[in-house]
Order: sequence, then structure tokens, then C-alpha cells
Amino acid sequence: MHWVALPSPHAEEALPPGVPAAAAGWWALRFTPRVALLDEAVLLEVAGTERLWGGREHLLALLREHHASAGPGTGRDGAPDTLPGGGRPLAEAPTALQALALLRLQQAGRAVPRRVPHGLPLATLTALRPHAASLERMGCRTWAAVRALPRDGAARRFGAEPLRALDQAWGDVPHPVPWLELPERFEMRAELPALATSAEQLLWTAGRLLGALRGWLQARHQGVLALELEWRHDLRRIDGVDLPASGQLAVRTAEATQDLVHLRRLLSERLARQPLAAPVNHLTLRATDTACLPQASESLLPPSGMPGEAGGAGEGRGAAGESWHQWVERLSARWGPGQVRVPVLEADHRPERMQRWEAAAGQGAKALAPARPRAGRGGAPAAPPPAEAAGTAADAAFWPGWLVHPPRPLALQGDRPCLQGPLRLLAGPHRFDGGWWEACAERREYFVADNPEVGTVWIYRQWQGEGTTGRFHWFWHGVYA
Repeated sequence: MHWVALPSPHAEEALPPGVPAAAAGWWALRFTPRVALLDEAVLLEVAGTERLWGGREHLLALLREHHASAGPGTGRDGAPDTLPGGGRPLAEAPTALQALALLRLQQAGRAVPRRVPHGLPLATLTALRPHAASLERMGCRTWAAVRALPRDGAARRFGAEPLRALDQAWGDVPHPVPWLELPERFEMRAELPALATSAEQLLWTAGRLLGALRGWLQARHQGVLALELEWRHDLRRIDGVDLPASGQLAVRTAEATQDLVHLRRLLSERLARQPLAAPVNHLTLRATDTACLPQASESLLPPSGMPGEAGGAGEGRGAAGESWHQWVERLSARWGPGQVRVPVLEADHRPERMQRWEAAAGQGAKALAPARPRAGRGGAPAAPPPAEAAGTAADAAFWPGWLVHPPRPLALQGDRPCLQGPLRLLAGPHRFDGGWWEACAERREYFVADNPEVGTVWIYRQWQGEGTTGRFHWFWHGVYA
């Protein structure tokens, strides 16, 4: 397991009264389903999802970025919490309690001990804090010193909880944490810090509720289409006139969105035209209509006009961006020539030799051009491309979209080939004669086969042996997607 700890957004500035504390961690659920609030921190277990975000380092950078504007606990200007040196606090460790302890050291501006968790101070573990003074008088100032005490005597004096917490911090016993769960519908009610008599006063608390809504939407990968803001009046009668108990307004968007700035602007414009019948003491925000956001794949090409990129605005060429071959050359130089490859067509009728992969750097336009037939053995002219070249054979419609490389031998049940059960032959044989111009000429007979367990597959049989002493061997060579 690998744990990441960040300060809970509501640690420095309290959430509006009535807003559940769990809302402070909703933003993190978009990165992993294993998120918990522990004391003043948001804890994420990322071992199972870090590869989906491009690796651990990229995921940590994303967490720092998104924590800056996370949920209802950010300040009015959306500024992130920072350390004295300007960095954003984030700690990682193999257990949740170790990550929380390292985060506390960062926030206190203290150095990390050479040995973790042995050298961590007492105050970094919540269960040890009530006993810190007594333990220090006994000469215990670190986790390891407490753990070295006679266990029975320490348990009688301080109770079992501190020792169990130390075991959990070391990872010796399980540490159950309450995982955050999202509600199916977003409806959040908050008490205003003071009676609001104008739209501007309502908007501050409404903005914090919108922050919680964005965290909920991000975790569900949805956007909002319709919102409803409802407020409750503090008075029921003014000058002998009965007042409604509440007021409300509805806001719709043209398309599903998570844009907090846009939603706040829409609410501001609608509230500015909405007179308040009486002072307001409570607000409720509901998402009445949501939709899944389309998950478009990000382009591998850099944005047009990116400063510092080839052909970008930083080189005085406007917003043209870099060309395809420049991008290929740059990535090949960065990752190594063998890491960026392109398919090159071959004039060969054998399925596994219809194309080969070569380094993209230096290929240029040749990368998409069919290769010439290679010379035969001993310098003899190569065999001419057969009529059944790739894509032109009469039986090409039977060829699968995916090949199994290398072909896998199949077991036999009597004379029937088996792949998780006997296969039923649907079509064939389609004969492929091997490269007679090579040393290892061979003949294959292909069949389309299926069974309920594996679906439809492409198999072939090949005679192996001499004369009548040989027999057919079967191989699995293709999959129909």
C-alpha cells in the first residue's frame, strides 16, 4: 500500500455550519476510490490507481494542483495552503499514520528524521499526544522509544490504544479507516454565519456550496445541467404581511459543466435580479440535473503556439505548433530511438510478416510506404508479390483483426483441436504456402473456429513429420474482436 496525506481543506477555515465534514475530501475521489479523512488530513491510498495517472510522480503533481482549489474549504480567493518555502504540503508513506505524521512535520517546519517511523516525535501520533508529557519524563521522545517499553507495563499505565496505534503505524496490524462515500444525489444545506440581506452576502456561502458540488461532480465524472438554490427566511411576517417560508431560483446551463467560475457567475447574475423578501439564515443547493462528461483522450501533440516548443509562439512563428515529424524526432531524442516506432508494410502473404515495426526517427514518408520484396537466398531475386498480398486475397474477409504472436499450440481431443474446450470448425481450409524462397518453407491450412468459452478464433493446422509417419499439429493464431 502507498498512502498520500494532504491537509484537509477545512483545517484552516471551518466549513459552513451544516455542511458535512466528508465534503472536504470529495475532490480526492476522482483519483482513487480509497479516500479517508483522518484528523486534519485527507488520506489517499494510491497503489492501485497511480499507473492510471501516468505514474506516481505525475499523480502527486496532480494532487498538489487539484488540492489548491479543492472543495468548500478553500479561501475566498481560492489560494492554496503553502509551506514557508512556497511548496504545497504533501506526504507519502507505506501506512496512513506514517503519512499523517510526516505531513504534520512538514506543516510544523521540522526536519524529517533519518529513520522513519522510528525517529518520529510523539506529537505526530494522535494516540500518543495525551501521554506525551508522562512519556517524555520517562525519557521517551520518539515512536521507537515508546515501542521499546515493556508492553504489559505500558498497556497498564497508558492503555492499549497507544500501543495498538503504534502497531498500525508500523503496519504490523490492520488499520481500518472509514472510506468516504458519495451520496447518490447532491443536496447540501448550510447555515449562514450571519443574516443575509443582499445577494452579495448570499453569494459567499453559495460559492462554498458550489465548491462542494464540484468535488461531487469530479468524483462522479459528471457535469451539472441544472441547479436549484433555495433560501429560508428568518422572518415570517413584516408589517403585518405574511411572508413565504423560503425562496428559490433555478439555473440551467447549455451543456454539462464543472466550471466553478461559470456557475458562480450564473448564480451571481440571477441573485442580483432576485429581491429578498426578508433576511436569510439558511441556504440549500441542489443539483437537479446532471450528465456524464465525455471523456476525450488528450492529444499527444503539444498545444499550438506553446512557448518554448518547436514552431510555437516562443520562437516567433505564431500559433502554428510543431509538425508531425518534428514531434516524432523530439520524442525519439527524449525517450530513445527504439521507443517510438511505426509499422512498415511488407509484400508478404504470411499474416505475421505483412508488416514490421521500425524506429520512427528517420523514416519520414517511407514509414507508410510498402517495403520492397527482399532478396532471396544467395542474392537470387526475391519472389514476386503473390496475388494473395495483404488485403487483396479472396479469403481476406476471413482474416482476424488481432494476431496471437507467436502462434500457440492447441491440445487435441481425438482429432479435434481444443481451446478451453473442443472447437467447432466454421470455415476453411484456407491454405497459405510458406516462403519457398526461404530455408524453412511450410504449408498452413487456416480455419475459422469457435466454442462458447472463447468465441470465434483463427486456427491453423500444419503437417509435421516425414511421409506417413507425421501428423497434423494445430495452432491458435488469431482473435476476432
